[in-house]
Amino acid sequence: MDDYPQIADHGMVGDLQTAALVSGTGTVDWWCTPRFDSPSIFASILDSERGGYCRLAVDSGRVAGVTVRQLYLSDTAVLITRFMAPDGVGEVADFMEPDPSRTPSTRHRLVRAVRVVRGTLPFTLACRPRFDYGRAPHTLTLLDDGSALFRGPGTDLHLQADPSLTLRPDGDDVIADFTLQAGGTAFVALTTESGAGENGGHAAAPLTADEVRRGAESCRAFWHDWLRASRYRGRWHDMVNRSAITLKLLTYAPTGAPIAAATMGLPEQIGGERNWDYRYTWIRDASLSVRALIDLGFVEEAQAFRAWLRERLDAGGTASGEPLQIMYRIDGDPHLTEEVLDHLEGYRKSAPVRAGNAAADQLQLDIYGEAADALAQAQEIGGIRGWRSFAGLLDWLAGTWDRPDEGIWETRGGRQDFTYSRLMTWVAFDRGIRMATAYSRPADLARWTGVRDAVFGQIVDRGWNPQRRAFVQHYATDVLDASLLLMPRVGFISPRDPAWLSTLDAMDGELVSDSLVYRYDPAASPDGLRGCEGTFNLCSFLYVEALARSGRLQQARYAFDKMLTYANHVGLFAEEIGPSGEQLGNFPQAFTHLALVAAAIALDEQLDRAETGGR
Repeated sequence: MDDYPQIADHGMVGDLQTAALVSGTGTVDWWCTPRFDSPSIFASILDSERGGYCRLAVDSGRVAGVTVRQLYLSDTAVLITRFMAPDGVGEVADFMEPDPSRTPSTRHRLVRAVRVVRGTLPFTLACRPRFDYGRAPHTLTLLDDGSALFRGPGTDLHLQADPSLTLRPDGDDVIADFTLQAGGTAFVALTTESGAGENGGHAAAPLTADEVRRGAESCRAFWHDWLRASRYRGRWHDMVNRSAITLKLLTYAPTGAPIAAATMGLPEQIGGERNWDYRYTWIRDASLSVRALIDLGFVEEAQAFRAWLRERLDAGGTASGEPLQIMYRIDGDPHLTEEVLDHLEGYRKSAPVRAGNAAADQLQLDIYGEAADALAQAQEIGGIRGWRSFAGLLDWLAGTWDRPDEGIWETRGGRQDFTYSRLMTWVAFDRGIRMATAYSRPADLARWTGVRDAVFGQIVDRGWNPQRRAFVQHYATDVLDASLLLMPRVGFISPRDPAWLSTLDAMDGELVSDSLVYRYDPAASPDGLRGCEGTFNLCSFLYVEALARSGRLQQARYAFDKMLTYANHVGLFAEEIGPSGEQLGNFPQAFTHLALVAAAIALDEQLDRAETGGR
């Protein structure tokens, strides 16, 4: 187990088409290229022996007492790993220059810049790529310019190093040792080229130290310029900025599609089977991110996703047979197959490791409400064709909404009449009616209104449990579900309504543990999977927002401040929090960070209102 860092012991760098995780030991232990959802070339986080990695760090075998600290250069995605020892202080800066263009790139570069700021330190480099999730062999060629070319199936990795470094072969891998004194610098650049074919592609152009410095400055300038669009001026500036940068890093620039997380296979329970692939675009997650982006002022990103969403509506032809399916590949491809990579042992022996996601075929009716809510926040509705596609979707939903489904949490325990799915069905028709009225668009308003009201009545009559005095997970249970924390935000119920306050009280008693919130109780509501899971960070931040809007400001602020203590050392969150406060699940998770932003904005608004006497 010592071969695996904690999930939280990572920072992320990326170029808006792919992303890499760098651990506190200076190890790149996760990188898929040329896209987020491509096979990995480094995946030692999923198998320390077979996964592959690139380590650049102070040589702990030659230096005793090394302390490591990791941080981001303020308001950027430049990650700095500092090594502090009795003999000196050094640091490795990892960065990828962002490419915000709409053109997919076959070439991606991760730069690792080293410098010593005090004393003298020895460093060690080991580059051990393992292509195609560690399944494919590769060849190594040491080039005349001192660089190394690793050739895998369809992808090349070109390692360029500072001229002061001498790369040595270690089988089909590369190692190097070097020493720097105060003021000394060196660099390592990892450039991937995909689609090279059997004869390979061209090696990257020679790289100089000056170009590395200019690249780092370009990366810093990009993030500072991008953040200038933010309108957030609240109390949690640093955490909101970090969440905004994380959401941007998890968005595939060529299509505007956000992914759920940078990783796959990281467990919700150590040793358990709840290990999913999150490198795809969920309609739900991405739609909910639109409001967070608009509230922060990032209108361009919100518009890009809405354009991607409208394309999905126009394209049809989903693998599930529905007008929309719950997730897609980042290029909009609806076909996702799930396979088990049984040659990988999994993070800390948490198997199976799954690539792809079979939940793409599930029926989850809530996605139509989230999609409608995202489209409703636009200043325009996509022109005539866009409106016709959306109106056609609601016409279809009017005749098909009253069906059991798998629900928001993608359980594999059978379909139910989930209250949250009905809630978002109500949202779909409510937003459609509003848009048709506001923009004078043709619509079957009488039918839409009738369905909206019927859904409302069904939720009130069947989703409300009088014994629990709460809205419950589905119509055949008295189990609570934290997804319903969104009821006030979407406008279904007032946050001060007695029925809502008693629901919140019931959740306090059953789902909340010291401000941390479980999604539901799987023992009381079997989900078809073995084992358990931690508290769900998304739900914990939704809980903060619900408390704030319900007027429970002291409780909300205390819960929010406690939640922030579960962030890792550079402000990132995974999907869940385990029993001893450890981060679990895929990392970093967009859902968590967009909910953090929404909670911060809601809490700021309510605190400001309270401080000004309600004005």
